[in-house]
Amino acid sequence: MHMTMSPLLTSAVMHFGEMGSRWGFNRTVGQILALIVLHDEPISAQEIADALNISRGNTSMGLKELQSWRLIKQHLVPGERKEFFIPAGDIWVLANRVFEERRKREIDPTMSLLRDLILDNPANQSDANAQSKLTEIHDLLESVTEWSQELQGLGPEKLNKLMKLGAGVGRMLEFKDKLITGKNTVN
Repeated sequence: MHMTMSPLLTSAVMHFGEMGSRWGFNRTVGQILALIVLHDEPISAQEIADALNISRGNTSMGLKELQSWRLIKQHLVPGERKEFFIPAGDIWVLANRVFEERRKREIDPTMSLLRDLILDNPANQSDANAQSKLTEIHDLLESVTEWSQELQGLGPEKLNKLMKLGAGVGRMLEFKDKLITGKNTVN
């Protein structure tokens, strides 16, 4: 069974391929993910290879990578011997997993390195100054990581409400500061 992709599906899959590199995986893996997410039925590795015009080996490697990111999972189709794949959750779950995996692969090693550098004894004043800046970077990354984890924990409904507040959140915080300090703070 050969799958034909509509112009809409083709356009979306190609764009997700380009976005994949920004999310931490290559173009082909991004295309495979888009195809699985946007397809309304479980899809086989052969259908993916045919639809994207890529080799079975390339398809297999892409599927393994997406499974390691916990973005897709195998799905049994009764009476079929082929392996089929489906998304490993809704869009919210998938987005959270991409954030989580990127944190593990990028932020955590950076935080670990920063901690080691900050704990080293500075050889001179220049190193001490550099350590001071590295501490600022560490603290900022730690705050952003904690904040993003709190946002992830809110769930889609509360996060949607928060995003709809948008700039209103900033105005509320400024109002709170005025009430507490009695000052008119300007950024």
